Amino acid sequence: MTPMTTEEENPQTTAPPAGSARRALVGRLSWGLADQAASSISNFVVGIYVARSLGLTAFGVFSLAWVTYGVVLNVSRGLATDPLVVRFSGVSEASWRGAVARSSGTALGVGAAIGAVCLVAGLALGGRVGPAFACLGVMLPGLLLQDAWRFSFFAAGTGRKAFVNDVVWGIALVPAMVVAARVGSVAAFVLAWGASAAVAAGYGYLQSGIRPRVTEARGWLREQRDLGYRYLVENVSLSGASQLRAYGLGAIVGVGAVGAVRGAELLMGPFLAVLMGLSLVTVPEAARVLRQAPQRLGKFCLLLGGGQGAAALFWGGALLLMPDRLGELVLGGVWHSAAQLIVPITLGVAGAGLGTGAAAGLRALGAARRSLRCQLFASAGYVSGGLGGAVVAGTVGSAWGVAAATVSGSAVWWLQLRSALRERHHHPIPEVRTS
Repeated sequence: MTPMTTEEENPQTTAPPAGSARRALVGRLSWGLADQAASSISNFVVGIYVARSLGLTAFGVFSLAWVTYGVVLNVSRGLATDPLVVRFSGVSEASWRGAVARSSGTALGVGAAIGAVCLVAGLALGGRVGPAFACLGVMLPGLLLQDAWRFSFFAAGTGRKAFVNDVVWGIALVPAMVVAARVGSVAAFVLAWGASAAVAAGYGYLQSGIRPRVTEARGWLREQRDLGYRYLVENVSLSGASQLRAYGLGAIVGVGAVGAVRGAELLMGPFLAVLMGLSLVTVPEAARVLRQAPQRLGKFCLLLGGGQGAAALFWGGALLLMPDRLGELVLGGVWHSAAQLIVPITLGVAGAGLGTGAAAGLRALGAARRSLRCQLFASAGYVSGGLGGAVVAGTVGSAWGVAAATVSGSAVWWLQLRSALRERHHHPIPEVRTS
């Protein structure tokens, strides 16, 4: 398997005129932002609706299922869609279609395998948490397939289709959430969320005309093992840390604490949607800077990270000025617990935003070992800070512990980028990850 030779990976490509390059960047950025906005708005609405419908403790149970889904999603991306985006962006349609069939089949297989584990674990657990995990297990294949279509379309350069697919999911969510609210259980909301994703996954098949080939998943994993397993470790380390922190916080303080943290994170949701949309293009743009003006890469990364960090502080400041009446309208009974966490969570998000600038630079440089080292350090700090803070000062202490760990992790990212820039040699960029 040979890597793709798109503009991002061919350092000999002649730079386009400045005006054309700016228009192309705006186009890529626009679809990335539009798609992420559609996805994040749906997630934001689901979180708000569930919080208002179920209350703090039940919302905490739903949040445990949510963070578990986040870990599984990152497993799927690392094994299936990240290698696809790296190696099959800008290739011929025939090559893309064959890769998408195998990649989407891999995502579907990951969903079925881990979904079966969640189903069995949920049935064994019982109580409040068990049914939610059992329902999540049933819904995982559809959830992961929908995400696989999304990144497949970006690999083909048709971000509009990814946007439309997320809009379809959002539309299907409306009646599903209404039905779930009438039932009034966490399991019903998990089923509604997953079933609407399955509708979008089915629509993705109609959009692409490609049938996922689960039987070829093993071959895909074998072909992409040089990328897939490394991406798997990087992806899962941080999301796994989030899951461990959530489980530990629930055990140390109570499930309601998990709901409070998730509620505060929801308040940052609109801002995070913008950051995640930007993340679709930051690595390719850093690679372009490295190819066309390598001496400017450090400054580009600093502007990128500094801008995101400053924007997070501005958004958090606006949240602090939000009246309690408006907060209660948004989060219901979760508001008062979540409001106490705005300051530390804002600082944590600002630190993470600052670190993404350095992360984009390390990706563009192909400094995989440094990148993995930073990710593992950040994950370890996230878990230890979150749980250590919970032991000392409960939910608020956990939030401050995570904030301190995130800022420290950002410093490590920047130290590693500085070292990588010093050691850089002029050679072709081996790979560019765009997700």
